[in-house]
Amino acid sequence: MNTDPIADYLTRVRNAIKANHRVVEIPASNIKKEITKVLYKKGYIQSYRFDDAAVQGTIKIALKYNPTTKVPAITKLQRVSTPGLRQYAHIGNMPRVLNGLGIAILSTSKGVMTEKEAKNENVGGEVLCYVY
Repeated sequence: MNTDPIADYLTRVRNAIKANHRVVEIPASNIKKEITKVLYKKGYIQSYRFDDAAVQGTIKIALKYNPTTKVPAITKLQRVSTPGLRQYAHIGNMPRVLNGLGIAILSTSKGVMTEKEAKNENVGGEVLCYVY
């Protein structure tokens, strides 16, 4: 049993990037699917596919690399809020990642979104991770 599925998700993606894999397969959950959609929308991954053939299902993510230099689009994935210490941000103190060059993914009452979208929606939430 995994106590922190989001940390497991981020670790699998991080390890696949370090090993220069093109595709990574991850056990699915609703929060992982939403994080994957945010990463795709912001251009950090090339594509994704949800495979619901099994009971739990899987997420297949095609990682994005620069075609000439082979540098990955994701240089760092950092888990912020953990099961033992939850980190929350309200509208007044949204986190800035790499002075605006990265994104913070938040779980809000209106769904999973970036810190900029949360600020536009005027909601706060739990800071799941930083991506840059």
